[in-house]
Amino acid sequence: MSLPSSASARTTDTAPDDWNAWRTARAASVTAPTGNLALVETRWLPTGTEPDPEAERQGLPPHLRVTTLERSDILTGETEHGLRFWDARSPAIQHFSHIDTYDYDPAWVTRATFTPVAADRRIPFEYIRDNGGSRGMIVPGDISLSLDGVDYTLAAFDDEGTLLLVFGDPTNGAETYGSGRFLFVPREDGGETVTLDFNRAFVPPCGFSAQYNCPLPPAQNRLHLPVRAGEKLPVFRDGHTIG
Repeated sequence: MSLPSSASARTTDTAPDDWNAWRTARAASVTAPTGNLALVETRWLPTGTEPDPEAERQGLPPHLRVTTLERSDILTGETEHGLRFWDARSPAIQHFSHIDTYDYDPAWVTRATFTPVAADRRIPFEYIRDNGGSRGMIVPGDISLSLDGVDYTLAAFDDEGTLLLVFGDPTNGAETYGSGRFLFVPREDGGETVTLDFNRAFVPPCGFSAQYNCPLPPAQNRLHLPVRAGEKLPVFRDGHTIG
């Protein structure tokens, strides 16, 4: 793959070192007591039921934690409450080896144009465990770029001030996680450009635990060429797999 020279972003001598530090931080994050590999149960409560995490924690050993979460019902829009159970000694953590990753490639650091749109624009995203249903996510702008001669307008939703791009490419299911990968795209104050560093594309949480419900790439976020950059798949010892 070769990017047009106009699309390639300038990289620094420290970029590979920064990327290695990112890889180290990723491994620490997914193996943390409430990291992706520690999630062993997501329990959604009946409508109108408030979660009581303190009651759920009673009698649990110290390596188990309980947190709360909420979402909108996909049909009614009503708020649903749930509980998440985390195990710092989960089988996934105990059998985790590493995250298989492509070698760093500066050609996969590219600049793009970010065009803000109306604050209330929503784009439907299907989720891996919603049986084909979709949830409207606020997409604050369009990311426009050209890759290998093909123009794209990508949709990334806001994740606490940072754009989160959910994208797919032909490596999915063969070399990388089958449902696509994620990429954070930092916003730049006062500018119309953003940097997409595909070397930092990462396996979504559902690639580490079946207890997550991750968004899938919408049609406009499916790239035509293989993105051989970033994370491929988590690797486990002793034949362990994610159910």
